[in-house]
Amino acid sequence: MSENRKYNYPNKLSIFRFFLDAEGVRRNPIPFHKRYFEKLGDSFSLKIGFTKHLMLSRDNEIAQHILQKNQRKYHKSKFQSVYLSKYLGNGLLTVDGDFWLKQRRLIQPAFHKQKMNQLVENMNRTIVSELDDLVENKSIDLFPVMSQLAFNVVAKSLFELSISEEKLTRIKVIIEEVQNFLIKEIRLPHKAWWFSISGQVKKHLELAKENNSIIQEIIEERISSKEEINDLLNMLLETRYEDTGEGMSVEQLIDEIKVLFIAGHETTANALTFTLFLLGRNPEIQQKVLEEIVKIESETSSIVEQLQKMTYTNAVLNESMRLYPPAWITDRQNVEDDSIGAYHLKKGTLIGVSFYELHRNPKYWEDPDKFDPERFLGEQKKHSMQYFYPFGAGPRMCIGAGFAIYEMCLTIAHIVKQFNIISTKEDIQFNPLITLKPVGIEVLFSKR
Repeated sequence: MSENRKYNYPNKLSIFRFFLDAEGVRRNPIPFHKRYFEKLGDSFSLKIGFTKHLMLSRDNEIAQHILQKNQRKYHKSKFQSVYLSKYLGNGLLTVDGDFWLKQRRLIQPAFHKQKMNQLVENMNRTIVSELDDLVENKSIDLFPVMSQLAFNVVAKSLFELSISEEKLTRIKVIIEEVQNFLIKEIRLPHKAWWFSISGQVKKHLELAKENNSIIQEIIEERISSKEEINDLLNMLLETRYEDTGEGMSVEQLIDEIKVLFIAGHETTANALTFTLFLLGRNPEIQQKVLEEIVKIESETSSIVEQLQKMTYTNAVLNESMRLYPPAWITDRQNVEDDSIGAYHLKKGTLIGVSFYELHRNPKYWEDPDKFDPERFLGEQKKHSMQYFYPFGAGPRMCIGAGFAIYEMCLTIAHIVKQFNIISTKEDIQFNPLITLKPVGIEVLFSKR
């Protein structure tokens, strides 16, 4: 029986079309994906060479299948495990199988709601002090401001007291440099030999090593000081493996902390930038957020209770992440042959799910391009949540989701309370890198 008869894939994208579009796709895949979906349906496939199959989908059934229902058969792709781990080590983001499960079980309790509630006061203080320097009455590029804020919130939540500004700045610079190079490696695979012989790979591996030693120094200082400080580092140091009763090795701790830094700051900065821009474009929605915040603050002074009551603010945030999901795409590879609906897939098929397109798929969303927070309120919320993946889904769903929502709601509340936000540009530009990065988004803050 020929392979073609045995396996069955969605509509094929012609390899000729793929090569014609390759340069444009490399620069910004999103408009091309949209065009292919509209022409070929909610999933399409591509055969590379004689044996390699790729599939891209915006179909909820496929997303559910690979991330939840049959997730055991699907591992992260080589791109995530090989490229990222080279610089990030073996943390939750990059590992798979039994080791991943062991790490996830170990770290999960540190992100339990009760634990997150203990971090809120510190988080709130950091946000307030970051917003003290907000430039007023002048159109500013918003992303760098939100990036700085989100980075410092993660840093201060991880290491409450034990980090100098100088070390902090150095970690941020290294993370940005390594990430920019990583994107070059992924987008320009044909230049791998050049990156290697020109010493660029070596240089960035050295930077990653420097980052490790800064983090290691902080950890070792903490261990020898024997201080009990209410931060994430302390929570991670206290964790114990179920089978041995031992804690994480320092090496493993460094890898997990790097993941928290990277996964925890950029995605949040992206979401905050898009959300504030959308509020600046929709003054009536901004007004409703303000009214909710004022009302909540008159009812309770407990920050945790305030956060629990921010129903409308949360809906605004969700609707912003629906339109502009920070983690805009995910991929998996099946470790054995598998069937999804009518498709029978060969082992090793690379499946990408575009959350960006799934979140705008007219099959699931009415008027999908419209910014409408009502989708995430009352009865409508139940429907919307079935097709909503801002933090992924299934067992590998983002461990820091609760942390991120707290941080974003607090930031939005503080800004809206003090300032009227006006967006000074018409449309939203972005660059779909590892995350969906806002480009040139400008707003003006004027005191209320």
